[in-house]
Amino acid sequence: MYYYPNMYPYQYPYYVHVPMNNYDRQSVYWNIPVEGHANSSFRFFNGDAASILSKDYGAEPFAVNINEATKKNNTYRTALWTGTHLQVTLMSLNAGEDIGLEMHPNVDQFLRVEQGQGIVQMGKRKDKLNFRRNIYDDTAILIPAGTWHNVTNTGNVPLKLYSIYAPPNHPFGTIHVTKADAVAAEEGDGHGNENTVIFGRTPDEWIKHTEFLVNEGLEDVKKGINATHILQEFILMGVLVGKGYSPENAYETVEEWERTGESKLLQKSKKYVGLE
Repeated sequence: MYYYPNMYPYQYPYYVHVPMNNYDRQSVYWNIPVEGHANSSFRFFNGDAASILSKDYGAEPFAVNINEATKKNNTYRTALWTGTHLQVTLMSLNAGEDIGLEMHPNVDQFLRVEQGQGIVQMGKRKDKLNFRRNIYDDTAILIPAGTWHNVTNTGNVPLKLYSIYAPPNHPFGTIHVTKADAVAAEEGDGHGNENTVIFGRTPDEWIKHTEFLVNEGLEDVKKGINATHILQEFILMGVLVGKGYSPENAYETVEEWERTGESKLLQKSKKYVGLE
């Protein structure tokens, strides 16, 4: 990322002549312009504002004025769209607030500032954040997976930004009104790894999502199909689900590989009963 220190007209770290206002967090809900939604046409939604933010729009086709949506968001974090391979969240940091030093081992992250000013710090070690830049309106921030980072609001107005995680980093439908809410969710209120998120779902959510495959596997056990074949099939199905297939589609795809002979090894293992 290139940094041009003389392009920003305000002296770090404060804006000049910015009026002080009370930017308390208010409603969780706001109006956003949404294309393709009922009663909307890239104008502010005139219906029930709660209905707009009451759902995560992933993984359906979706279009939105991201600049306006980001500026109107008053929550610390709201998941706007969570898909299989990426997630868009809106964030608002109060004056003096920061995201908190963190690192995502397997997630690349993109952030763009739509309002406010601050600093971003990054580094390979949490005790050596040797990358430090001023950020302001229209700044884009790119954070490689495995990089320690923090974003701090150094201005007098909320720092409004949106973030793209690839793959998703928060559960589908996440809404954290305040930073305290986010910290509590991530810590799981002392319940260990309950809130670990893998590709947009917690472990328990993945278990529920793949329940269909578990039931099919149990049926194969009842039929006396050998364990090697069952494990091969359902590991393959799990790989496909991780790639974005629904459990039902993953099941049909692997069964077709066996049926058509596209996988000779599946056909062979189904006949092999030496381990039974």
